[in-house]
Amino acid sequence: MENAYRQYKFKFYLNMNHYIIIDDKPGEVHPHTWEIIISVISTQSDMTPFASIERKMDEIMDQYQDKLLNSCPPFDKTVPTVENAAKYFFRLIQDHIIKLGWILIMLEVSETPTRSYIINALFDEDDIWDEWYDNITRKNMGLYGENRKMI
Repeated sequence: MENAYRQYKFKFYLNMNHYIIIDDKPGEVHPHTWEIIISVISTQSDMTPFASIERKMDEIMDQYQDKLLNSCPPFDKTVPTVENAAKYFFRLIQDHIIKLGWILIMLEVSETPTRSYIINALFDEDDIWDEWYDNITRKNMGLYGENRKMI
């Protein structure tokens, strides 16, 4: 069991409104309750501090909770499709939780109960795995600063 792979899964909910721009015309503003599921592994070998990741995720989601997503950066300049949101949230979440000893390996964003978009860091073609390795290296070397820019 020592070499067994273990991961944790957390679910969070984001209530927000948004609209999509098609042919340079904004569509109707409509509400969503997005379900956001993250799969993570912990770098902790002892008891896992669940509260730390839950607090951090609440802090991240509070920026967008009950808001018009189109008015929140970066979605004020990027169309807030579920795909664009998932890509943004993956990097944002990864950048925050890695400092707490967590590694984000999968993010699933569901805009309806039957439609989800998934980013799996183990198989993503956007070099997320290389970015993860760089982040882990920075964390282990103590290179994180408070003003580190997100890529």
